[in-house]
Amino acid sequence: MSKNKSASKVDLKPLDELLTKGNDQNELSIFNTLEKQKDVTIEVPLSMIDDFPNHPFKVVNDESMQELVQSIKEYGLINPAIVRKKEDGRYELVSGHRRKMACELAGLTAMKVTVRELDRDEATIIMVDSNMQREQILPSEKAFAYKMRLEAMKRQAGRPKKENSDPLGPNLIGTRSNEELAQKTGESATQIKRYIRLTELIPEILEMVDQKQIGFQPAVELSYLTRQEQLDLLETMQSEERTPSLAQAQRMKRLSADGRLNIDVIFSIMTEEKPNEKEKIVIPRKSIEAYIPKGLSRNKEVEYVTKALEYYQRYLQRQREKSFER
Repeated sequence: MSKNKSASKVDLKPLDELLTKGNDQNELSIFNTLEKQKDVTIEVPLSMIDDFPNHPFKVVNDESMQELVQSIKEYGLINPAIVRKKEDGRYELVSGHRRKMACELAGLTAMKVTVRELDRDEATIIMVDSNMQREQILPSEKAFAYKMRLEAMKRQAGRPKKENSDPLGPNLIGTRSNEELAQKTGESATQIKRYIRLTELIPEILEMVDQKQIGFQPAVELSYLTRQEQLDLLETMQSEERTPSLAQAQRMKRLSADGRLNIDVIFSIMTEEKPNEKEKIVIPRKSIEAYIPKGLSRNKEVEYVTKALEYYQRYLQRQREKSFER
């Protein structure tokens, strides 16, 4: 068969062999020719690949990443990443953010990708689904991933754009899109709604949820607090080194809805004795901060107060001994 009759087959040589330095027009011509086909696998410079906008999954250089880097060094990239072509001629990474980082850490300048014709919503769904296969997913990752996917599914279903603006509105939970996602993930529709609520938390509190310093259920309740109320809560948690229980979070949610929650009320709730903390003594910071030197770290402050109490205990002991001698 002649070359003219076999136009459906493309000889995919490495990109650096096809491109000539300083010839931008030639580079664009090659890319445009290749991308007229669907699911074309090529090598693309890493510098031309942009991350997915608002990518909800964290990509970290951990032990697993180092194993992937070593694998790429020894065997190359086995599974191509998935990208889509952008209007400006660059590429948007849909699936393969860890692989991209691994290629960068391995010292590569290009990576193998599959160019797929996708619109924004199709790309979002693929991005979320491919990352949900991970063994460990943080609550914040699930929260934003579920939100993005449901919004994309609703747009695909043809619902009015105005109704799609609130992912927690009455048209979302209980709809076909939500039930479909529930079936795919194995989560209930109610649990998906709870995860999406976490996107209403300020970043600092959401990070505490990821670090398991705040439980999932209390975090859902706290998501109903206003931004200022959450900032006041964060300040109180940091100063008192306490996190709210579910009951405390529920009380703050009710008070917030009634317009009766402020920093003083938050402090009162957070410093009350919990059932499992009966042996813990709580001293309001305001009552002792005048006696603590300024500029000390939290650990140094605790050390200072502890030494002061030890000194006072020795003083009382000496006073008792003197009374016995009289």
